[in-house]
Amino acid sequence: MRAFLFPGQGSQSVGMGKALADASPAARELFQEIDHALSQHLFRIMCEGPEADLTLTENAQPAIMANAIATLRVMEKEGGIRIADKGDYVAGHSLGEYTALCAVEAFDTSTTARLLKLRGQAMQAAVPVGEGAMAALLGADIEKAQALADAAAEGEVCTVANDNDPTQVVISGHRGAVERAVALVKDHGIKRGVLLPVSAPFHCPLMQPAADAMADALGKAAIAAPLLPVYANVLAAPIAAPDDIRVRLVEQVTGRVRWRESVAAMWDAGVTDFVEIGGKVLGPMVKRIAPDATVRSVVTMDDIEAALAAL
Repeated sequence: MRAFLFPGQGSQSVGMGKALADASPAARELFQEIDHALSQHLFRIMCEGPEADLTLTENAQPAIMANAIATLRVMEKEGGIRIADKGDYVAGHSLGEYTALCAVEAFDTSTTARLLKLRGQAMQAAVPVGEGAMAALLGADIEKAQALADAAAEGEVCTVANDNDPTQVVISGHRGAVERAVALVKDHGIKRGVLLPVSAPFHCPLMQPAADAMADALGKAAIAAPLLPVYANVLAAPIAAPDDIRVRLVEQVTGRVRWRESVAAMWDAGVTDFVEIGGKVLGPMVKRIAPDATVRSVVTMDDIEAALAAL
């Protein structure tokens, strides 16, 4: 069995998508479609930067989605495959869940781009810059990370945001609490804590205003039954009903990204082959969770050709 995976924020870089667009009419068409949907020259920012503009959450989220869906479009339109015929499940990390839903046609591309633009704006606006923070805990499992977050909170918000793999957990919350957590890592048997260069504390209760904004937007969005079941971040389990998708995407804004559990659940369900589309971030995590899995990352035209030959 096979799952297609889609990366989250942090996988953006200036120049992304350019080689793909140069080589493929299908990719160029996709980037034009998203620029039109957003009434913005997003693809120019992806190709040329500046990096500060691409890193803005409201640009990074649709850009990462666009790059992954363009890669998939090339595979499908020019490689002659259908994701629904070649996969059993899809999953995405945080914003990647929207990309996964787009890939299996629960959302059309324009709707996905607009939702992610709004999601980025709402997440950025939820907490004043400087008041929130996130930190990666290296050499931490979920139990150690939770104990650390609880110890550092001191009445503020400090919680596990991403359970990425057995060796990496991300915490999120008020800046003071997250900084206290980083200072306490050694006391909790954790190798290292690193503050992340993010503009807001994602996936924690401070994001409630953004969750409310997404509830409103998703309530108006057309959601079709996906071609394949999608592993929901907040459940670490597959969903397929449009109403369920809507609810879980709202929960995801403030809820934990249960990535480690999602991959483990897919492995337990019989998935042995994982294909990351549009990034090289999730593959190494998968190998740490399911060491015997086959993992392929598809980013370049060469990667696409190799993947088409293997699928």
